[in-house]
Amino acid sequence: MSARSERGAAAAPGVVPAPCASKVELRLSCRHLLDRDPLTKSDPSVVLLLQSQGQWVQVDRTEVVRSSLHPMFSRVFTLDYYFEEVQKLRFEVYDTHGTGGLSCLEDDFLGGSECTLGQIVAQKKMTRPLLLKSGRNAGKSTITVIAEDISGNNGYVELSFRAKKLDDKDLFSKSDPFLELYRINDDQTEQLVYRTEVVKNNLSPVWETFKVSLNSLCSCEETRPLKCLVWDYDSRGKHDFIGEFSTTFQEMQMAFGEGQVSSHQAQWDCVNSKYKQKKRNYKNSGVVILSHLKFHRVYSFLDYIMGGCQIHFTVAIDFTASNGDPRNSCSLHYINPYQPNEYLRALVAVGEICQDYDSDKRFSALGFGARIPPKYEVSHDFAINFNPDDDECEGIQGVVESYQNCLPKVQLYGPTNVAPIISKVAHTAAAEESTGEASKYYILLILTDGVVTDMADTREAIVRASHLPMSIIIVGVGNADFTDMQILDGDDGVLRSPRGEPALRDIVQFVPFRELKNASPSALAKCVLAEVPKQVVEYYSHKELPPRGFSNSSWEAGSGLAP
Repeated sequence: MSARSERGAAAAPGVVPAPCASKVELRLSCRHLLDRDPLTKSDPSVVLLLQSQGQWVQVDRTEVVRSSLHPMFSRVFTLDYYFEEVQKLRFEVYDTHGTGGLSCLEDDFLGGSECTLGQIVAQKKMTRPLLLKSGRNAGKSTITVIAEDISGNNGYVELSFRAKKLDDKDLFSKSDPFLELYRINDDQTEQLVYRTEVVKNNLSPVWETFKVSLNSLCSCEETRPLKCLVWDYDSRGKHDFIGEFSTTFQEMQMAFGEGQVSSHQAQWDCVNSKYKQKKRNYKNSGVVILSHLKFHRVYSFLDYIMGGCQIHFTVAIDFTASNGDPRNSCSLHYINPYQPNEYLRALVAVGEICQDYDSDKRFSALGFGARIPPKYEVSHDFAINFNPDDDECEGIQGVVESYQNCLPKVQLYGPTNVAPIISKVAHTAAAEESTGEASKYYILLILTDGVVTDMADTREAIVRASHLPMSIIIVGVGNADFTDMQILDGDDGVLRSPRGEPALRDIVQFVPFRELKNASPSALAKCVLAEVPKQVVEYYSHKELPPRGFSNSSWEAGSGLAP
């Protein structure tokens, strides 16, 4: 999980937290690229790199535009923008010979440019020269990056287009049509919104359904002019123009509105102005039909919080013997009156954030891996306040006090089994799921000094929990080798149960505490809680549950019929 996603941040008591990050879309185009191909023009694509801890990390790549020295790319880069951080970006342009994946080993470097995301956002539209690896200009090559803030974006649109009886531009076969959708900006420039795939040898193509944000489509202004162009694809980049038409998102919606308009009005004549001037009886070069439109309202983490969704926080603490005798100053559980141990530092840093989202400020506090009174049998899900009927503590300070009171009463033992606690919290979350409301989301913070022993059961429990309103944060305390714990964090692929069932969502964030040992509590909390806002939104979006107080304003239309 990337720490670049929305982050939890502390808010003053009684103040609704501000959105954690602004999301920015970057749109790219280039001019006057170097031509590296002897027989045709270059096939450019742009790779985006982000500087992290002094290293450039490749994060995304545009599509390949065939045979063009002045490409306008359809693929959009979406980044989280943090005002308080310097986010260094590098754009590298390649003449693509490989598959167009992230690897550039087979590609020719055409030039690169470095800047910060802040610079792009401040200028909104930034044009820079492309430089060769020697530092010299790559001829007259430039790259232009346009930034759009989509934080206020309130939805996205699914669109499907098809066409009938398009002009045949090919001598020995039929046209290979594709469609481009443009937004007309306030300065009358045209911004490419989407480019469909090419449908080979077909004068009545059906293009695949695609999704665009409402902000990308029309800047959330339903009357903003849109233009659609239809082309006959040419592998050399010299596409033949078939025709075009203009519309608005409002017109698209009216074509499907309330069953009052028949389906034939959800279509437009595809007009070639040159033919219209020259041919007296010219009507069109075909017809383009909007066959499907579905609008989805997209809610933010803040929408759910302001709608009354509570964040219920549970902490689970490792009481296995590997922590060391709590009476010894070398123990990870040693209570130093002058400095909190790592368990307490992680607990307080995360808990103080979560308590702002829980109205009753009561938190479940559990322990695992210890022998507990009165029979001193090993338990992997005991209440550290020793009240099995109510494991909640009053505020974070109540959790701290219960932890400190618990230490001298238990015998540290083992093994490090966490599946029982995950299953216990999941059981509570499942009851909440049955309400059918976005009313309570569960965060389980597991503090452990070693790799879990019951890895198979833990994977199974996490996969089951991925279907519930729940996130799991694991903080590795101490200097153990936590390499095997990374398997639980889905960054490198989808976590699967031992039976092969994939997790529905990536709900685990693993953080080794030693990497943040010298960081401030706020920095620790930011890293640990980085994924939670996104996970909350993903869960409720998957369940199609709006925030409380909102009606579900997703609506659908197709084939000219009312939703």
